[in-house]
Amino acid sequence: MYKHFKVLGFKFVVSLETLLILAIAIGVLLRLINLGSREFWYDEVLSLLLSTGQKTAYRGPKDLPVVLAQYTPLLDLPPEATVKDVVKTVVNLLKGLAGGEPHPPLFFLAQHVWLRLFGNGVAAVRSLGALLSVGAIASSYGLGRVLLGHRAGLLLAALLATNPFYLFHSLNVRMYGPLVLWSVLSAWALLEIIGFKQQKANNVQQKGQKTQEILWSLIFIGSVTAGLMTFYLFAYWVVALAVVVLYLDWRRWWHHGLRFGSSVLLTVPWVLWGTKQQLRNADLGRFDAPAGFLGAAIAHLGDVVNTLGTHLLLGDWVTSLPQTIITTAGVAVIGLLLVAVPRLWKQSERRTLGVALILGIFPLLLALGLDVVTGKFTLGFGWGRSMIVILPGCLLLLAVGLEQASVSWRQSIAAAVLLLYIGINVGDFTLRPRSMFHELSEIITATSQAGTSNPTSTLIVMNSQAWGHVMRLAYYIPPEAPVTLLARESSDLAPSLEKVLEGQSISEKSCKEFSSSNCSASTPTAYDRVLWLESAKPVWSPSTTEAEKQQVQQVLDQHYNPVQTQRLTGTMLLDNLTVRLYTRSPAT
Repeated sequence: MYKHFKVLGFKFVVSLETLLILAIAIGVLLRLINLGSREFWYDEVLSLLLSTGQKTAYRGPKDLPVVLAQYTPLLDLPPEATVKDVVKTVVNLLKGLAGGEPHPPLFFLAQHVWLRLFGNGVAAVRSLGALLSVGAIASSYGLGRVLLGHRAGLLLAALLATNPFYLFHSLNVRMYGPLVLWSVLSAWALLEIIGFKQQKANNVQQKGQKTQEILWSLIFIGSVTAGLMTFYLFAYWVVALAVVVLYLDWRRWWHHGLRFGSSVLLTVPWVLWGTKQQLRNADLGRFDAPAGFLGAAIAHLGDVVNTLGTHLLLGDWVTSLPQTIITTAGVAVIGLLLVAVPRLWKQSERRTLGVALILGIFPLLLALGLDVVTGKFTLGFGWGRSMIVILPGCLLLLAVGLEQASVSWRQSIAAAVLLLYIGINVGDFTLRPRSMFHELSEIITATSQAGTSNPTSTLIVMNSQAWGHVMRLAYYIPPEAPVTLLARESSDLAPSLEKVLEGQSISEKSCKEFSSSNCSASTPTAYDRVLWLESAKPVWSPSTTEAEKQQVQQVLDQHYNPVQTQRLTGTMLLDNLTVRLYTRSPAT
């Protein structure tokens, strides 16, 4: 099937296959050109800290300033001279995960190996996730092909390559992007295995089929194990795969059960050592649902609506858009599903549609049911990223619908959806930059003390002790810059700042907590200037009130003159900073 396109008076004839391959290429290109286009966001720098194996060495800021440069080495591999040192680093990485991080170790171990190979640059660190996403796109072709044929395979691959939600997570140094690879690969392998079994039952044997079946079994076991060792809620996907077995090949459930059991058994060593410790330190309270039946019901319904709208339409734009737009997008997606699914069911593609519904909708309903029973709301956590495993199934639903569309409509609708996805992606990375800490670094390094060759000493005063804020400062501000950091909760910021400016120095204890030559207990407190950073979302403490702002300002006015105020924004509330620059008064 060919489609005629007219651009600037010229007519182009493009087949659907060519259009889909072009979309896949654009999806890969978008990943390449945006590897380093944005700064790390809050969670990414935490992933980097964990991957270096130095989280256990991190000590948060106290009530006196610390030299910012002492945090910088924690974002790279520690000094190592022997194999024993390397083993110690890996052990510390696992201890850092077991001591408080709520995720299994595979993602962080993979990033650790990647860090050793390519360093801790932004593009280098993100390139592993981008590479795995290309593998997921290729695997999605196989999943679509085994269900509906070559064209549907290309269609599913193109949808996944350009999907805004997946593009963001392909360039996000977190464990959610790789989950899509393990989801697609395990589903593809399972369907190939079921196909071999059915051919055998029908006495249709092909040369090398036994070897291929063993290979696909190993791929299935490996991908399910990898998924479980990447994210605990991958268990929803495993249950969905089990339902696919019951739906397509229930007579051989025992054979499939051995594969599922093998995958689970491979996770037992970590479960017995790491998961037990993580459960003791788990903060499950953050998933609590609102009190009252009505409030909880609205929250659960909102989770479903927002998750589907984010996955299938908005992508990372969800972090900047008003809730009304997010809800509208989710309602539109659900409405489309409610209209399309019954029609598709009547068009005799029930086997394929059933698989797509099991992979795309069943895990969502399973998570919703568990949330309702336990009184939690994990489904919508992190703008729906905890349920990213449903994305391949939801896109498979879309591919099934497009395959069943009439010949005259199929290519036009596919082109419209892909252009919409590409447009959302281009707009996202063009209109929503994230460069706050680069701008902050430029403020610090651009000027030097007037009349002297000595660099200007700077005290950063911040209303957040959260490590995502502290470590981004350490990553982007050059370690050679004479910068110290006073990070306190808003309620304690003014009293601590007053003590510092009245003549107290960096505490010797805070220096000893770090093995850094940049830290000195005799660091002067007569700072040439002060940068007051007000985070819009301090994470670990409430936002700054007007009264608290006035208290800090009164303390600064006694010693410094205000020079400029600047607002720095990124892609989410966590990124937003108000920067106030003060220089020392001549009298002081």
